[in-house]
Amino acid sequence: MVRIMGAPTEIKVVNVRLVKEPSLYSTEPIRSPDDVLKVVASELAKYDREVFAVLNLKTNGQPINLNICSIGTIDSAVVSPREILKSCILSNSSSFIGIHNHPSGSLEPSQEDRDVTTRLLAASDLIGVRMLDHVIVAGETGEMFSFKQEGLLDQLRPKDKVWER
Repeated sequence: MVRIMGAPTEIKVVNVRLVKEPSLYSTEPIRSPDDVLKVVASELAKYDREVFAVLNLKTNGQPINLNICSIGTIDSAVVSPREILKSCILSNSSSFIGIHNHPSGSLEPSQEDRDVTTRLLAASDLIGVRMLDHVIVAGETGEMFSFKQEGLLDQLRPKDKVWER
């Protein structure tokens, strides 16, 4: 126990440990947006509201886990870079793919989708975990939009990178 200004204050000690477990969704490396869709489309089709998830990957592209970071309303979900990157760090991932659904069935990324992607790119560059893509899955149809495939990921990546590889 530590005393600060005369009052005893307890300082808790916390340990975080990694436990190796088999991949939950796939043992095959993710090499393309179509591979992402095969792994997560059925999971995201279950939701009637917007969900933002992160697919954490090993250095060889094999999925470590899929972490649902935010469940929102019918047309929005709050996405915090802190929650996304916490998942990446605790999973010991070298890269990740941001994924969210549009229950409406629209594949068009909103301005908020673009802003979130820009913030995630900047934050992930800072800590050295590479954001490989941001994929939007449309409602029950399972169609998808890939920021990487459409050239938006490179357009949105901040030019003044803090972390160069």
